[in-house]
Amino acid sequence: MQKNKFTVIGLGHIGKRHAEMIRKNENCELVAAIDVDENLKNFVESEYKIPFFKTVDDFFSSSIKADVVNVCTPNGFHSAHAIKALENNCHVVVEKPMGLTKMECEQVIYKSLQAHKQVFCVMQNRYSPPSAWLKQIINENRLGKIFMVQINCYWNRDERYYKKGGWKGTKDLDGGPLFTQFSHFIDIMYWVFGDIKNVNARFNNFNHAYTPFEDSGSVSFDFISGGMGVLNYSTSMWDKNLESSMTVIGEFGSIKIGGQYMDQVEYCHVKDYVMPTLPPCNPPNDYGPYKGSAANHHFVIENVVETLTGKSTATTNALEGLKVVEIIERIYSLK
Repeated sequence: MQKNKFTVIGLGHIGKRHAEMIRKNENCELVAAIDVDENLKNFVESEYKIPFFKTVDDFFSSSIKADVVNVCTPNGFHSAHAIKALENNCHVVVEKPMGLTKMECEQVIYKSLQAHKQVFCVMQNRYSPPSAWLKQIINENRLGKIFMVQINCYWNRDERYYKKGGWKGTKDLDGGPLFTQFSHFIDIMYWVFGDIKNVNARFNNFNHAYTPFEDSGSVSFDFISGGMGVLNYSTSMWDKNLESSMTVIGEFGSIKIGGQYMDQVEYCHVKDYVMPTLPPCNPPNDYGPYKGSAANHHFVIENVVETLTGKSTATTNALEGLKVVEIIERIYSLK
């Protein structure tokens, strides 16, 4: 099988992870890397042994051809870089969020339809065994009517994360914690339970005066499919993350997925049901003083290859990526 040729835009923590997963997949070839930081040129050329470009336009002006472009730049650039790749006849893998507004996401989808190209949104937590199991439980209607869903996300993001001069903590490139930290869990909620209505929210900035947005919030809503929900979140935990959890109370039982990264089944009591043994979760992405969601990016790259060869479909398609952004935009409109 001919290898799929990939280019990565943005070589921060996540961009380098994408590059490694591409290099480790026998059906993929990393052909170039793009980053505004020219200090990465020697690293790219010596470690990856591929050409380095400072701008997206420089790459597309070259003779190098790519089948897929992975967008791993700051949030505020995601939609623009995705559109640029689509305009140059490439499929796109875009890190979360797909954009910072619903309109930006719609523009990406419109361009993908024009170009007849795929857009894959990175929501790698869908691959975590507890998440996949919860989706299966709900699809099988094991819990009956859903009464209540509670999501708690309590993380640490302090001065070690919001470094002066960086894009994190800026309104136009970061967007806020629901986009940068917790969109994964809004995606799991939407993936499993569907859309929401009757949204209410409270926000506060307790100890992040150096950012223009909240560090904590509490959001209540109803699911269109029935039942009520609440999302509590904060980046104000001292020193390290506390938890990411989802508790589901239904007609025939209750479930709680917890741990720091929603990577453990902490409670399962369901009528006429025996809890199966789930495969182990991959460890979280480790960024030194803070940690993120599970390191499942190899599944993302595998899904891209299988989809482009007609063996599968996108795990998170562009419409789902748009929907997560639209939900966050609705919540933030209440400020």
